[in-house]
Amino acid sequence: MNSRSCICVSAMKPCCRFLISFRSSSLFGFSPPNSGKFINSSKLHCTKIDSRSIRSGIHCRRIVLDRNAFCDSDSISWGGGGSRVLRARGSSRGRGRGVLVIPHVASDFRNYSTSSLDSHVNDKSFESMFVKPLVFKEVEKTEGIPKRERGNVGGGKDANFGNVGVRKETERCLSQTEVEKEAWKLLRGAVVNYCGFPVGTVAANDPGDTQTLNYDQVFIRDFVPSAYAFMLDGEGEIVRNFLLHTLQLQSWEKTVDCHSPGPGLMPASFKVKSAPLEGNDGSFEEFLDPDFGGSAIGRVSPVDSGLWWIILLRAYGKLTGDYTLQERIDVQTGIKLILKLCLADGFDMFPTLLVTDGSCMIDRRMGIHGHPLEIQALFYSALRCAREMLIVNDGTKSLVTAVNNRLSALSFHIREYYWVDIKKINEIYRYNTEEYSADATNKFNIYPEQIPTWLVDWIPDKGGYFIGNLQPAHMDFRFFTLGNLWAVISSLGNQEQNEGVMTLIEEKWDDLVANMPLKICFPALEKDEWRIITGSDPKNTPWSYHNGGSWPTLLWQFTLACIKMGKLELAKKAVAVAEKRLKEDEWPEYYDTKSGRFVGKQSRLYQTWTIAGFLAAKKLIEQPEKASLLFWEEDYQLLETCVCGLSKSSGRKNKCSRFTPPRS
Repeated sequence: MNSRSCICVSAMKPCCRFLISFRSSSLFGFSPPNSGKFINSSKLHCTKIDSRSIRSGIHCRRIVLDRNAFCDSDSISWGGGGSRVLRARGSSRGRGRGVLVIPHVASDFRNYSTSSLDSHVNDKSFESMFVKPLVFKEVEKTEGIPKRERGNVGGGKDANFGNVGVRKETERCLSQTEVEKEAWKLLRGAVVNYCGFPVGTVAANDPGDTQTLNYDQVFIRDFVPSAYAFMLDGEGEIVRNFLLHTLQLQSWEKTVDCHSPGPGLMPASFKVKSAPLEGNDGSFEEFLDPDFGGSAIGRVSPVDSGLWWIILLRAYGKLTGDYTLQERIDVQTGIKLILKLCLADGFDMFPTLLVTDGSCMIDRRMGIHGHPLEIQALFYSALRCAREMLIVNDGTKSLVTAVNNRLSALSFHIREYYWVDIKKINEIYRYNTEEYSADATNKFNIYPEQIPTWLVDWIPDKGGYFIGNLQPAHMDFRFFTLGNLWAVISSLGNQEQNEGVMTLIEEKWDDLVANMPLKICFPALEKDEWRIITGSDPKNTPWSYHNGGSWPTLLWQFTLACIKMGKLELAKKAVAVAEKRLKEDEWPEYYDTKSGRFVGKQSRLYQTWTIAGFLAAKKLIEQPEKASLLFWEEDYQLLETCVCGLSKSSGRKNKCSRFTPPRS
């Protein structure tokens, strides 16, 4: 029987390699690249390729695997050369015999104390820890292995991706609409395998697309709705694999024009690539190729990737019940690196993150540089997630304190200065300017003439929203949907403000939803504003793409916000609008025109996060009780915390706005 082999290169530097040989069956649940069948891990023969040293000098430990899959409890022997060897003996049932050689590896970080790790977080050598290579070879075909003897490498209720019971599958199919059935088929068809494991979904999978550009890559932000859909459907392994592989990519060397960003930066995307090995035996090498923004349009680093990763890590634990992943030392270290990058001291006087244009979902020039709401809402959500997941000890106390302080300051700042309703706009309209005083009302020196004419008639008598951006002498009054939804989901806004956001969406349904949910922002930049702010971007023309286009992927986040605020029927209404068109229109990335009537002029079809956003929304509606695991209620402890730069011992009068009585 013909067989072929591949060496899989893990995304760390230096890399680790796994040689995987397979015949017609698949490995660990997925055959590279298309089969969805499972094979038992007892069919694998693992041998050490070499023994490259770890330049960091940190000793690595062995990987802990399900021993039922590889060996009997009395058949463990230890090999020389710094490796630990598990030898599996054949059973009386005629099981294939295999040998597993496991060198000391860095994967099992759980055997280290968290406190001993903190001193290495900012050490360059710490980034170089890697898993020593293993070789996997198929030795014999095994028949009739009981399910209880199979290795289980995932988390959650149905850890093996796609291995759903027949009864459950039948019941699910009977309850699904034709649109849902097609969506699930397309979503599973978009899954990307790496070394036989599912590790993500491609951005788009349009069979008629002749120029894929980077839509054949796995994007961190794009995979989030796919992950939620899978987990809500009981499938957790793909999410676990994604989190671990992107965590390894975090330590990859990142350089653009001889400059390297901080070690906590997560990639925007990665792609599984392969290269043939020497010889004519059909062997090839698989490796992950990440993009940290060096290949992106405008060469902008993805600020939101690390924030999404932390949010998804918490959701994985909540939905699967597998909290061991977030307790691993490598995962704890990944969280710390992201936090230290975000919490680093700088010149800014405010608790918001300062970013460039194009550093989030809106990844082209759209005038959101500065302190865009989307980044601040995701930042706040990630901080709340991290505070839940960080293991508190002597080494992390200062970091936890910094997180709490930033949460407190950020929530106050956004609630106080980003919120607008009819009353606040009238207040801005009457602002005095050029106020030089610690008691100034117009702290950012906003000129009343900045209030756009469209807003005066558009803002409803009830409800309000958080503006898109705030900088000295500048307020961006556009409504950005993702930022406002996450302000609601994370309780960045208070209860009254959260209700106000949902009320405004209801009041302005024809503007924000209309023929397809939901507008990415409102209104569009037109004429001179479009030419000046976007640089005459031909893709971001008025009411297209990021400039007022309608994005169905926002549907799942809208559904989550609706469930939190007790507006389930509103979510059902939006999902029904989308369901009428998405299948017929071939699942486009976005829609154009003011009311979302046309498929976007450059929209990719069979866009994965459009498909996943719809499915995640449907699953949340079916299981609203699970939504409570994914949003946050008000944290009253944060409201009582105030950390000011003016200490009581400084002798200066504290002018903190938080405790300043409202002006009459």
